[in-house]
Amino acid sequence: MSEMAQEAERRSASDRVADAILQDIRMGRLVPGQHLLEPELTARLGISRGSLREALKHLAADGIVSLSRFRGAYIAALDRKSVLDLLDVLEPLARLAARLAAAASPDRAQCEPLLESAARLAELQASGKRGEYLTERRRFYDMLVDLGGNSELARVIPLSRTDLFRTQVESRQTDSQRHRHAMGYTRIATAVAEHDSAEADKAVAGHFAGTRETMAELADEVFPAS
Repeated sequence: MSEMAQEAERRSASDRVADAILQDIRMGRLVPGQHLLEPELTARLGISRGSLREALKHLAADGIVSLSRFRGAYIAALDRKSVLDLLDVLEPLARLAARLAAAASPDRAQCEPLLESAARLAELQASGKRGEYLTERRRFYDMLVDLGGNSELARVIPLSRTDLFRTQVESRQTDSQRHRHAMGYTRIATAVAEHDSAEADKAVAGHFAGTRETMAELADEVFPAS
């Protein structure tokens, strides 16, 4: 195998590991603060220690994993300020994604998967299936960005970091807080389907206002010390 082919294979394995860890975070199989055991991960994913460590370095660069010389690798946990900082970055990008999606004037058939995803989020929130809820939430944002057609937005919007934050707080929210969060997606999807950019922007702004309200209501013990 050529050196180029070996590098491509290592990169493919590293990407596969990163995707698996992110999915485990969304499904609640890995939680913020949890130590990652190299032997378990290499055996479960069928990859080498080198590929695993490369993937962990990429995830550390994205703020998903923390690497320590003495503690090894563990899933990062966000303090309250980091969460608020993340929301400050994510909100304008999410509002842009919604405006672009609405302005693209997709027909009803193109918008139907987004509307179905919003309805699915409401169902999953009501049923308490938190892992599936967080996975569907990521799918909703991916579709919203795709509808807008801006490929650069997909590169810069910090959805993986947001997956981590949502996993951290999801189990600590009240039913009313979860309901408020889920209903935000219905308002966004409806505005996009109606081609109303202003309303889509307003819906995202309201969604984030609700999230900040929830963050203010959560106890300090939800967040590690800064």
